[in-house]
Amino acid sequence: MNLDLVALAAATLRISAPLIMVGMAGLLSYQVGLINIALEGMMLSGAFAAVVIGHEAGLTWIGVVMAAVVGAALGALFALAVVTLRANLIVSGLALNFLAIGGTAYLMGILYDKSGTFAPEGMDKLPAWDIPLLKDVPYLGEILSGHSPLVYASWILIPITSVFLYRMVVGGHLRAVGEHAEAAETAGISVWRMQYLALMLGGALCGLAGAHLSVGDQALFREKMTNDRGFIALAAVYFAAARPGLTAVACLLFGFFEALQFRLQLQNTDLPNEFLQMTPYLMVVIALTVMSARKEWRKGW
Repeated sequence: MNLDLVALAAATLRISAPLIMVGMAGLLSYQVGLINIALEGMMLSGAFAAVVIGHEAGLTWIGVVMAAVVGAALGALFALAVVTLRANLIVSGLALNFLAIGGTAYLMGILYDKSGTFAPEGMDKLPAWDIPLLKDVPYLGEILSGHSPLVYASWILIPITSVFLYRMVVGGHLRAVGEHAEAAETAGISVWRMQYLALMLGGALCGLAGAHLSVGDQALFREKMTNDRGFIALAAVYFAAARPGLTAVACLLFGFFEALQFRLQLQNTDLPNEFLQMTPYLMVVIALTVMSARKEWRKGW
């Protein structure tokens, strides 16, 4: 077995990008005291919108922008259900996920008479950006340069989220709502507005993550193409205790194992493909188990 470590590292960054975006979205929801189970559906809807609207408009970037808009709209819909109407958080999130799965498949059949996969002819994926000077550096240039713009956007989102939450007034209000909603309201902070804001911003990030999947490295939409990434990102948020930097590290770790299993399947290994495919999810289970055991150990002391 001979793995190309440079290609593996580059693939890890590419695969981790949507996980990081959705991780930041889940983190925002967590900060206002909400568990956003609907991350998966928002991401899938964004992936669909990026392809369909980009194709119809004749410009991929318009599809990317509209993917964020669609994600934000679904975030507002989710907020309407769980914040305004007081619907059950888990049930509402799962309902939105099922709506996205069924809705995108239905619309693909109605609009284009396609099922399974829709790959518009003549539609371009997002361009790969080379970083000046860095692209010529051996190994490092191959790893860090030549990615989709949304990969670089995911890196920038990490410090932006940190500054937003811990250096801006509105971020402080978000965290105050999550820590103690009644005290925040007594201090004059609108709890429902902060929750709407967190869910809508998170929805926009999920839409961008979906756009990366559908037009970042290719130009197609495939049913259920998010492949449970929303739940993996949510696990990363809990593993990192909702801290932006550690959440990104956890997403990179999960992205690494996903990239690794893809490459191991191409190698002549004795391991069954089913075992390799479950590796990223196994890492999620192990990570959450370690986190839970760590909490119980601390309680014991």
